[in-house]
Amino acid sequence: MFTKTLPAILTLLLVFGCQQRQPKPQVGGYQPYEGYEALETAPSRSPSKSQSSSNIPSGWMPQNSENKWSAIIIHHSGTQNGDASTFDSSHRSRGWEGIGYHFVIGNGSRSRNGEIEPTFRWTEQRTGAHTGGTPDNWANREAIGICLVGDFSKDRPSQQQMQSLGRLVRFLQQRYSIPTSRIYGHGTTPGANSTECPGRNFPMQQFKAMLSG
Repeated sequence: MFTKTLPAILTLLLVFGCQQRQPKPQVGGYQPYEGYEALETAPSRSPSKSQSSSNIPSGWMPQNSENKWSAIIIHHSGTQNGDASTFDSSHRSRGWEGIGYHFVIGNGSRSRNGEIEPTFRWTEQRTGAHTGGTPDNWANREAIGICLVGDFSKDRPSQQQMQSLGRLVRFLQQRYSIPTSRIYGHGTTPGANSTECPGRNFPMQQFKAMLSG
C-alpha cells in the first residue's frame, strides 16, 4: 500500500511550493538575519499609484492591467540555492505554466544576495500557483506570492534578503492598500494545507512589527 501512495505524497509535497533540498553552496558575503535592527535600514514606503514612480524599479511595474491584489504570501524555496529561472524550469517540468511565484528574492547562490526578480506572473498579472499549486483557491487568485531562496527550517534569511523583502512589501502594500494583517507565511495562510513554509526560522513576527512601525 505504501508504494502505491508514495507518488501521491510526493506530488503533494511538490505542490506546496517548497523545492527539494539541494547541497548547500558556499555563498560569499552571506550574512544571516540577526534581528529587528537589520530590518530598520530598509528603504521607506514606496509611492502609491497616484505618486511618482521614478524610484521604483521598472520590473516592479506590471505590463498588463493590474489585478486587485488583497494579500501577500511569503514562501521559502526549501533549497539552499536557486533563482527565478531555476524554479521556472522546475515548475514547468511538473506540467505547470511556469514558475508559481510572482517574485523571487535571491540569496547570492544563483542571483545576487537580496536581488528581487519579478516573474512573468507579476509582469503579466497572472494568477499565482504558489499556495496549493492550483488556481482554484483564494490565495492564488488574490495574493501576491514572494519566494525567498533558502531553507529557513535550517538556516535564516540574509539581511540583504530581509531588507529587499521589506522594500518590496512596502511598495505592494502602498500600491494595493494591503494591510499588514493580510501578510501571511505560506503555512499560516487561511485555507492552506499544512506546511512549515517559509520555515520556522523566518522572523515573521519581527518583520510584521517593522512594517507596522
